[in-house]
Amino acid sequence: MQTEVPFSILDLAIIKKDQDAGDAYRRSLDLAQHAENWGYTRFWLAEHHNMPHVGSAAPTVLMGYIAQGTERIRVGSGGIMLPNHSPLIVAEQIGTLETLYPGRIDLGLGRAPGTDQRTASVLRRGRMESVQEFPQDLEELQGYFSEDILDAPVRAFPAEGLNVPIYLLGSSMDSAYLAAARGLPYVFASHFAPTYFHQASRYYQNHFQASATSRKPYLIACINVVVAETDEEAQFLATSFYQMALGIIRGRSYPLPAPVSDMNAIWAPHEAAALQNMMAYTFVGSYETVKQGLEKFLAENHLNELMITTNIYDHQKRLASFELTAKAIQSISRKNQPVG
Repeated sequence: MQTEVPFSILDLAIIKKDQDAGDAYRRSLDLAQHAENWGYTRFWLAEHHNMPHVGSAAPTVLMGYIAQGTERIRVGSGGIMLPNHSPLIVAEQIGTLETLYPGRIDLGLGRAPGTDQRTASVLRRGRMESVQEFPQDLEELQGYFSEDILDAPVRAFPAEGLNVPIYLLGSSMDSAYLAAARGLPYVFASHFAPTYFHQASRYYQNHFQASATSRKPYLIACINVVVAETDEEAQFLATSFYQMALGIIRGRSYPLPAPVSDMNAIWAPHEAAALQNMMAYTFVGSYETVKQGLEKFLAENHLNELMITTNIYDHQKRLASFELTAKAIQSISRKNQPVG
């Protein structure tokens, strides 16, 4: 394990029960402003559609909002679902952001629709086969940022010549294959799809081919973390997240609700089991409990960075959780610093 582990945030601008999207955006900005003072490296926003309680339908717009309200933290997409968009449009939008906030913009890309198939068909105007064209779309997008296309018939301004890091996101093997072959950083969605995490990670690291932008593999794992003063309080706070996550199993979109004392009154046994499998890389507890869990996770996996997602109903307790998470990871890094 490397001695210093960068850590970042993945945010979906989750809408709380009886609140609206504006409230979610303000909370996201407040979190980002605190996060850059706590040592977080980047703040990413994920693209989702047709989900009434997920506010991040337009990540590039939110990226501008977060970047404008912060000073140092990198801001990115975690990710933009490339098959939903023209590579030219993505290059123009990200190029505009990088021009406005130079050296602070990341471009994370996914191949999934970020929604149901019917909505994906509307987004893509019926071109559902475009998901199979992801490698070609990626190559086209990379070309728009190149300085070597002066004679190209179509060019992307102001993206051309800008150095915007591109990350591939995935929850199965497909993006691991592509990230390794193209020599790109790879982010695994282990926070909700843990099944292929080890297989995809090993393949990516063992088959990585150096590129003009990356000489070595760079692996980020996204995990769920909830930290509170005690294990009992953390488990209580996490019930808001569990209730919301039930929507994935039930095929619905739930707002983030207040925590409850007994989840058994809400979920069926098979739902609890399914959620437990889905949340295999979820760390809930006191500072010491979570620190021990994160230290073990880092020791068992050759990671370059941790991406943290935390959904707690009370905003101040969510901030406290992110602050304690930062302190835990920094403590682990100090513990592993070489002596002398």
